[in-house]
Amino acid sequence: MRRILFIALMALMLVPALAQERRYNVYGVMFYNLENLFDTINANGTYDMEFSPNGARQWNNEKYWQKQHNMAYAISQMTDHGTTTGPAIIGVSEIENITVLQDLVKQPEIRAQHYQIVHHDSPDRRGVDVGLLYNPRFFRLLSVNNHRLTIEGNPNFRSRDQMCVTGMLAGEKVSVIVNHWPSRLGGEDQSSYLREAAAALSRHIVDSLLLDDPNQGIILMGDLNDDPQNKSCDKVFMGKKNIEDVKEVSDMYNPFWKLLDKGIGTLAYKGGWNLFDQIMMNGYFTKYREGKDKPQLTLLRADVLNKEFLKTREGDRQGYPLRTYSGGVFLNGYSDHFPTEIFLVKEVK
Repeated sequence: MRRILFIALMALMLVPALAQERRYNVYGVMFYNLENLFDTINANGTYDMEFSPNGARQWNNEKYWQKQHNMAYAISQMTDHGTTTGPAIIGVSEIENITVLQDLVKQPEIRAQHYQIVHHDSPDRRGVDVGLLYNPRFFRLLSVNNHRLTIEGNPNFRSRDQMCVTGMLAGEKVSVIVNHWPSRLGGEDQSSYLREAAAALSRHIVDSLLLDDPNQGIILMGDLNDDPQNKSCDKVFMGKKNIEDVKEVSDMYNPFWKLLDKGIGTLAYKGGWNLFDQIMMNGYFTKYREGKDKPQLTLLRADVLNKEFLKTREGDRQGYPLRTYSGGVFLNGYSDHFPTEIFLVKEVK
């Protein structure tokens, strides 16, 4: 009888402890440069000619649908134990139009997620845009604003617009700015002023968002064509390397800086790694970084998703991203960039 009473008392003592067990939900926010996801129709007769059946790449239906399958498969593999259905939000670049995204989300590998599309036609001379996919189970769209990059003294400059998508992620207001900053064509130093102008525009968007509503999360993502320590990211946009230096909601933390310090990148060139594909976030997501309390969305970790199937397996480019073409030869690969992702965690009430 005493033994039964003792067991009963122990069970009652454990009830509060079990009741206080914490549960969390994790949300993935990913960026992926899809490397020239073009359809097969020559719409403008110049660069687009390359991605047509009669162009240099002989870009036909078979290659197009294989590319779509590869991109959808890659996205479908970006899961872990906390995000079993894949990323809640996916920013993309190097897409030709909304049609290629409509074809992408219908692929059987990711069709079940019912990804919704945000797209805007940019004036870029190559004909590529940025876009955003979101899972409506986790993100509710509120508004979209597109911002044009202009260069003083160069009225003929054309690049990708910066897309700002605002919505509710896990019940919290979050704005995501999707970017593809100007390339290093002509040389890194010679073209740096273009990326610095893009960074200044991004910074202006962040400041304007916070002026309108200081109680929101802001995420900047994209192929920035610069590394975290370059002037555009470090000095102009003011992305911070150390989370300890994020003191205000307007401070932007760049968790990918330290990954590059470890030799981890998203694209390789002549044996060296760059990390152009970055995701930065404001102080909203770092407030509860320390401790177990996560009453609002909080950064859990940041990763370069350099999975083995995305890598070249042999030759002098072994370990590099397995791209679609190399030297004019169709490789049936994925992209010349690895995707990146941040994981946000929130306690379940």
